[in-house]
Amino acid sequence: MRPLLRAALVPLAAVPLLLAGCATGGGAAPDDALVVYNAQHEQLTEEWVAAFTEETGIDVVLRNGGDSELANQLVAEGSASPADVFLTENSPAMSLVEEAGLFAPVDESTLELVPEQYRPSTGAWTGIAARSTVLVYNPSLITEAELPASLMDLQQPEWKGRWGAAPSGADFQAIVSAVLETQGEDATSAWLEGMHENATIYRNNIATMKAVNAGEVPVGVIYHYYWYRDQDETAENSGNTELHYFGNQDPGAFVSVSGGGVLESSERAEEAQEFLAWLAGTEGQTILGEGYSFEYPVSSGVPAREPLPALDSLGAPAIDPSKLNGPQVIDLMTEAGLL
Repeated sequence: MRPLLRAALVPLAAVPLLLAGCATGGGAAPDDALVVYNAQHEQLTEEWVAAFTEETGIDVVLRNGGDSELANQLVAEGSASPADVFLTENSPAMSLVEEAGLFAPVDESTLELVPEQYRPSTGAWTGIAARSTVLVYNPSLITEAELPASLMDLQQPEWKGRWGAAPSGADFQAIVSAVLETQGEDATSAWLEGMHENATIYRNNIATMKAVNAGEVPVGVIYHYYWYRDQDETAENSGNTELHYFGNQDPGAFVSVSGGGVLESSERAEEAQEFLAWLAGTEGQTILGEGYSFEYPVSSGVPAREPLPALDSLGAPAIDPSKLNGPQVIDLMTEAGLL
């Protein structure tokens, strides 16, 4: 088993606080409700749960938290966990729980709903959404022709003080996981050392985008949907910026898969599998594709919200999501002085 993610260890004393969560619909949670440890965006998951319960009559309780904290909590709880389902924003947290042997295999009929590149080869969990790595840039500070050809170029001395990112977040750590899987440990260490020298550090994706918009740095590494959401509203934090997609199977074209899995210890396995199938099916994916989040549906035949470029046009590197190594990334980023 891999070690717990050191950057987000959850003390056992804090577990009851996390379990306080929130029951959808308010009031006390029914004893027979599905318990979902949810690290996906709360608004999206609440929309999913409301529609699922209306259609099936199955009550669902959400226990909300971050990718790493909930993954570590599940590992700490083991077979005693009250969780029936685990949902994440990024797949390294799913891999941590999978390697602890805590997932039941996903029903084959559910796996068939999701193309192979958006789910692990193991079948222990499945993709339910996706987000693309992008470079947000300020064209008043840098032209498109001057942008780096690869994410890996940002380690070079000419990029010192000229780019921003949020290394402490699970989003960026998933991107580093893709660098590790595609480039290997030595190249990843060198890239992270270059990042330590060159990058301006921000709190999260939104802060990074705001900094580029304000002209603090010419470019920043974020996920695509933060930009599209802001553009769809007031464009207050992105109006001075544009997006660049690396493509060409570059690590900077990494598509991060949001995962869903059923816990082996669930006492409501049939309903838990039904919920996961519903998320990956037409109903759940349509809510995602038409909703506020601007994340990508992963099931075949469900389009992304306009004006997103098609998911299969992004030129993402082919990566088995179950191979993304969150704990090793934490070690390498710590060694580079980024955490």
